[in-house]
Amino acid sequence: MPEATAALLRRFVDGLRDGPDPVAVWAHGSLGGGDYQEGRSDLDLIAVLDGPITAGTVWRVARLHARLRRELLADLLHCACLTPGTASDPTRRHLTRAHGQLFRRTVTPVTRRELHTFGVLLHGVPPRALLPPVPAVDLAAFVVGDQRDFWRPAVDRADLWQRDVWVDLGPLTHARAAATLRDGRLISKREALDLLPALGAPGEVVEDVRRRRYGQPGPVVPRRGELAREFLGPAIDDLVRVYG
Repeated sequence: MPEATAALLRRFVDGLRDGPDPVAVWAHGSLGGGDYQEGRSDLDLIAVLDGPITAGTVWRVARLHARLRRELLADLLHCACLTPGTASDPTRRHLTRAHGQLFRRTVTPVTRRELHTFGVLLHGVPPRALLPPVPAVDLAAFVVGDQRDFWRPAVDRADLWQRDVWVDLGPLTHARAAATLRDGRLISKREALDLLPALGAPGEVVEDVRRRRYGQPGPVVPRRGELAREFLGPAIDDLVRVYG
C-alpha cells in the first residue's frame, strides 16, 4: 500500500478508536481489488461500530473527517458506518460520509461481494464474520437493475456527459457489469478497459479513459461524451434484454 494512503488510513482508524472501539474497519473497491491508483482512486471504507448510530455517532464521524480534511488524499476517503445488528441487511441505509457530505445509503451487493472476495481488513474481525455471502442471483439482479434504472436514464441526459467523471465511469461500469453477468466475477477497472473494445466501445474513448486513469491526460477527445453515450445506450439495452 502506498505510504501516503497507509498513513491516512492509520489516522482514520485511530480516530475511530478514540471512543468505543469499532468492531471492524474494512476497505473495498480498488484498494482491495489490486487496481488502486493513489491520488486518483477513492478510498472506500466500511466501519462497523459497536452500538446504535445516534446523533452522537453522527457528530463523532463528522468531527473525525473534519480533523483529517487537510490531509493528503482525505477528499477521496469515503466511509459507511454499520453496526453488528444492521450489517447483514442489504436494504438498510447506513450513515455514510462521501464527497464531503453526510447521508445514508445502502451497502450494495457488489460492495458486499467485494468485501468477501478481496476486502482489506484494517481493524477487528473480517467481513465473513458479520456479512452473509451474496447469492449469485442477488448480485446479477443488482447489476442489471443498476444498468437499467440508473445508467440507462443517465445516458439520455446529454448535460451529464459534458463532465469527465461520467465519461470515465460509464463505460467502465458497463464493462464490469457485463463481466459479472457473463462470468459471475468482479473485475477491476483495468480489466474493464481491456474488455471494452470487444464490447464495441469507441477506441478513442477507451484510450482517453486509460490515459486519465493510468497516465497523463492528452488532448481532449472531440465529442468524447457523445461517443460514450452513443455506445452505452444500445449496449445497456442489449445487456438488459439478455440478462434482465
